[in-house]
Amino acid sequence: MRAKWLLTLIFLIALLAGCGGASGAGNGPDKLQAVFDRYPELKGRTYTQTEVKRVVDGDTFETKNGDKVRLIGMNTPETVKPNSPVERYGKEASNYSKKTLTGKTVYLFADAGDTDKYGRLLRYVFLEGEAEMYNETLLREGYANTMTIPPNVMFAKSFVQVEREARNKGKGLWGKESEPGKASPSEAACKNPQIKGNINAKNEKIYHLPGSGSYEQTKAEMMFCTEEEAGNAGFRKAGQ
Repeated sequence: MRAKWLLTLIFLIALLAGCGGASGAGNGPDKLQAVFDRYPELKGRTYTQTEVKRVVDGDTFETKNGDKVRLIGMNTPETVKPNSPVERYGKEASNYSKKTLTGKTVYLFADAGDTDKYGRLLRYVFLEGEAEMYNETLLREGYANTMTIPPNVMFAKSFVQVEREARNKGKGLWGKESEPGKASPSEAACKNPQIKGNINAKNEKIYHLPGSGSYEQTKAEMMFCTEEEAGNAGFRKAGQ
């Protein structure tokens, strides 16, 4: 009798475990197989399935469980930063994410770091049924620029390439009102930006200050008003 009861208990535990569906790992046949085929770096990594309750702005949303999620590796123009004006193309990026993500099922993958200083989950995001990462979609369509913050660097090089292609095609941020080398997503901060942002042959994003040794010969791919803006866009100071 005791053995029969134990077998029943084990069966019930296994049944409950199989019905959870909140998280998984990318091993073997999986509903995310197309994702793993496109991004083999994610195969074998744990992911979480959830639903988007509310979009805060282009790169941040809240889940039905109350978690705030910040997309890794990119940055959309500000729309909700206190005491700051809405940046050019911020509303477009925010509206695009609201239309695309609100109420949708998404899969979340972490990199080396779990949260930022605000307690937001840092994640690579995939819409159910889509093989392309949403972080990459925003870059490809010109709604965002790359912003690499270690240790979350898994796709840093590929993101730089995707952004470069968007700039070359004049997508979104990189359209006529924001031509590469002439302005940046933060152009409203000043009328005459002087800090040059350059992406070198190694896909490193470096900024150069006026008066620095290589400033004159540097070809700018983005221009910034302050060092803080350059840092937020994922650029490091030359010589560091």
